[in-house]
Amino acid sequence: MDVKGKHIVIIGGARSGVAAACLLKHKGATVFVTDSGPIPDVSLARLEREGIDFEQGGHSGRAESGDFAVISPGVPSDAPLTLAWLGSGRNVYSEIEVSWWFSDSPLIAITGSNGKTTTTTWVHHLWQTAGLSCRLGGNIGIAYADLVDQPIAGEVIALEVSSFQLDHIDRFRPRVAMILNITPDHLNRYSNKFENYTASKLRIYENQGPDDYLIYNFDDPVLKKHIEVLSRLDSCPKLLGFSDQNEVPAGAFVRDDKIIFKMDNKEDFLMNVGDIGLRGRHNLNNGLATALAARAFEIRNEVIRDSLMQFEGVEHRLEQVRIVRGVRYINDSKATNVNAVWYALKSFNEPVVLILGGRDKGNDYSEIAGEVQSKVHTIIAIGEGRQEIERQLGNEAPYMLTAESMEEAVAIASKKARRGEVVLLSPACASFDMFNSYEHRGQVFKEAVRKIS
Repeated sequence: MDVKGKHIVIIGGARSGVAAACLLKHKGATVFVTDSGPIPDVSLARLEREGIDFEQGGHSGRAESGDFAVISPGVPSDAPLTLAWLGSGRNVYSEIEVSWWFSDSPLIAITGSNGKTTTTTWVHHLWQTAGLSCRLGGNIGIAYADLVDQPIAGEVIALEVSSFQLDHIDRFRPRVAMILNITPDHLNRYSNKFENYTASKLRIYENQGPDDYLIYNFDDPVLKKHIEVLSRLDSCPKLLGFSDQNEVPAGAFVRDDKIIFKMDNKEDFLMNVGDIGLRGRHNLNNGLATALAARAFEIRNEVIRDSLMQFEGVEHRLEQVRIVRGVRYINDSKATNVNAVWYALKSFNEPVVLILGGRDKGNDYSEIAGEVQSKVHTIIAIGEGRQEIERQLGNEAPYMLTAESMEEAVAIASKKARRGEVVLLSPACASFDMFNSYEHRGQVFKEAVRKIS
């Protein structure tokens, strides 16, 4: 799209909003950034360097004047300014939409309720293993707009994409789209309706055609019915399913602890499940999805095998911090919904002391009740969600305790855990009641663990 001479309002002055502002300015647009709160110092410095007008701490009349708006993922679709734009009949786009307009690089876009960061990073690792150019961005790493603003010839872009970023796309079309799973999350942003959240996730493939690929979780009950409908359309992309439980029509699956590719009705052995470097069923599925992305780009099996064996995971995702007196301390701060905690608990056979809590997002903890009953002897609840955790899980574990801080939670956990057991931080909640981010929460946990003597 030609944006020369256009007047564009950017709603939200954080990382992706400012990146979009800079990209659009470089493409000839007149850009104005508006934020209802304070703009971070690093963003302010960049806006000033670029000579981009901005306001913070509220919206003036200028915030409603322009040809179209670009909304940052942190700004709700029902925010008053967003509604004013939508009510006027003018377009509101996401940062990934406007960035895609100007990109020639093949795009692998990865979404899902859980596993996005691990899988996106794994894709990047696999491309590096192959000696191919790939850059990492979106929700992790660099904003998509910044990657597009400084293109590299011959590269592939691996992009972690959230539902918020998909809410306001129009023509966004990845060469490879990936949906890892869909389970309830962020329902507070979707009128507490799971179907609204699901519809947002599914938009990742709405512009794809027969030359593109959609990689999907074959076992996900939500996805299954939508894929069945999609498969009957002439515009359907190439469908590649992955499963650790069932054979798939096309894609990757597990049979007798062996990973099998199935393409054009031909089967191809890749490797033994036990040779994958990351533990846990969820990481097996993440690895299968990563392998399929590589196959879509015709990367050789031996390279795929090497990456699946060598990849060590990412920080704050089932990250082992220390072993103290035979107790393993695991940082899974990225587990911001109940389904992620379910996968985390599935990864352990040892007894668990579980640190849960934070800002509740309308969680239904019954999903993990069975795992808690069989593995968890102590729950330590923290943050705003403590009372809800006590209400829903109070009878599922022998001990239900609360803590006012992460440091106190770790201190309690260190007293309750015995040799051969696991202390697991897997909160199921957002972090913003007590911390700046899930990364900050994980760092505070790790610092507290390192102080145990």
